[in-house]
Amino acid sequence: MNTKQQEKVATRNAYGRALVELGRRFPEIVVLDADLSKSTKTHEFARAFPDRFFNMGIAEQNLMGTAAGFALAGKIPFASTFAVFATGRPFDQVRNTIAYPGLNVKIVATHAGITVGEDGASHQAVEDIALMRALPNMTVIVPADATETARAVAAAAAHQGPVYMRLGRPAVPVLFGEDYEFRLGAAAVLREGSDAAICATGVMVAEALKAAEQLAAQGIEVAVANIHTIKPLDVETIVHLARKTGALVTAEEHTIYGGLGSAVAEVLGEHYPVPLVRVGIKDRFGESGAPAQLMEAFGLTASHIVRAVEVVRRRRAEWAGRCR
Repeated sequence: MNTKQQEKVATRNAYGRALVELGRRFPEIVVLDADLSKSTKTHEFARAFPDRFFNMGIAEQNLMGTAAGFALAGKIPFASTFAVFATGRPFDQVRNTIAYPGLNVKIVATHAGITVGEDGASHQAVEDIALMRALPNMTVIVPADATETARAVAAAAAHQGPVYMRLGRPAVPVLFGEDYEFRLGAAAVLREGSDAAICATGVMVAEALKAAEQLAAQGIEVAVANIHTIKPLDVETIVHLARKTGALVTAEEHTIYGGLGSAVAEVLGEHYPVPLVRVGIKDRFGESGAPAQLMEAFGLTASHIVRAVEVVRRRRAEWAGRCR
């Protein structure tokens, strides 16, 4: 893991650079955008490969339909726009034209979650993971930092089938070094511990690591797992952490309904029930504000994760008392 925690890079920036690198290696890659290429950073690919870039305008349904056509023609299309527009407006096209036939389309959405900031609720996708996770054939990836984003983009290009990748707007801590290995569908345990386990995704991985440090100062050792692939979920690792610690916390910049928290709850319910506390957005839309202020207001900081660990450990003790 990278020790230079002060270094920050936006995952969308890493995406733009990764696309250009992949474009040099794979001539079958084409990129489509919905008139937001400077924001999604696909303009870097457009500059390098103008004959393989297509601005579809503010017409997200056409964006997805055209990407499907490129896939049928043997290309590897990357379709990008903001997360709220990539999942909401063209849901019918994503469902019936991409996911249903299992076409090789990569939907890489930026500006996800409340860290979009001042743009407010209309532009803050807090339900996108739930929408994409519910679709058969769809792989769902949420990278934690710039390094992981670059690895995930390459993995998505190599994967045969539809992919939804969720990226953010602001710069976030670079957690991983150049030797970091990304494996699709395999969670990465970043810290070991037996007192509880935190399963985090996206921007919340950095917060989970901060929370683990704060808890360690109190003599509480918690495991931290980076669940970068929401679907297919690494069931084996989650069950292992449940058996080892008996208490889990999930952390996501997304509604607690249908995202990582729901996915982990499903695994625990079917395989190894233990107390679980979900840190996430509690059944509400976002609002306008600075990203850091919103993370605090919506309960998505390291201190909130610390409190969740304290709660789940108390519940574990209560469970143990009832089972005696």
